[in-house]
Amino acid sequence: MIKNAKKIVIKVGTSTLTYDTGLLNIRKIEKLCNVICDLQNSGKQIILVSSGAISAGWSKIGLASRPTTTEERQAAAAVGQNELMNFYDRNMEKYGKVVAQILLTAPDLKCEDRHAKFTATMNRLLSLGVIPIINENDTVATEEIEFGDNDTLAALVASSVGADLLVLLSDIDGLYTADPHKDPEASLIPEVYEITDEIRALGGGAGSALGTGGMVTKIRAAEIATEAGCDMIITNGAYPELLYNVMDGNLAGTKFYAKR
Repeated sequence: MIKNAKKIVIKVGTSTLTYDTGLLNIRKIEKLCNVICDLQNSGKQIILVSSGAISAGWSKIGLASRPTTTEERQAAAAVGQNELMNFYDRNMEKYGKVVAQILLTAPDLKCEDRHAKFTATMNRLLSLGVIPIINENDTVATEEIEFGDNDTLAALVASSVGADLLVLLSDIDGLYTADPHKDPEASLIPEVYEITDEIRALGGGAGSALGTGGMVTKIRAAEIATEAGCDMIITNGAYPELLYNVMDGNLAGTKFYAKR
């Protein structure tokens, strides 16, 4: 089924896009852009949900570490969003691609009228061959918990546009039986056919120091996506070329099967 997926949402996390310094990881982003453009050339419709604005912004405006106050986070996001989009635009333009920036807040998907307009715009952009790049509008959002990090946002976007597949590029290979950073006996779970209480219990706390998500938000995203009939895969964002394995139908990480 994955080999036949046409409309695909790809979410990339902060830890994949940036170094611990907050500065952009140029090598990874360039490779990600390369793979996304190539996948679109193969006939896929790609939507990118990108984190990283706050992290990219705080280093550029000279803060010593990730901001903690709402005002600082919003200021950093305003600067970092421009930095990210400029980089995506320049790197995808090399392959003849056009990108569009879309910033969302929770009410945009809760209000029926705004939600409908968002979906219509997304479908039109895809029909025109544009690659939409989506992020939460951190500059005006008052609570980061509105979406529960961009994992949940990506799942809601996938549900809204009727995506066939959601791929979460993370700083871990997939869902494990335990925290692999703490338990050497932890093993990767390659496939999840049903999200049970046992699966939910495998969700931990927050992710890296730069990001705000963790496995708990990814499992929540899987519930949203699979309920909407969309398969979901968690795979390691350190290797964007793994997206080729995913699209070829080979297991690369953990696959959550959609309810059909």
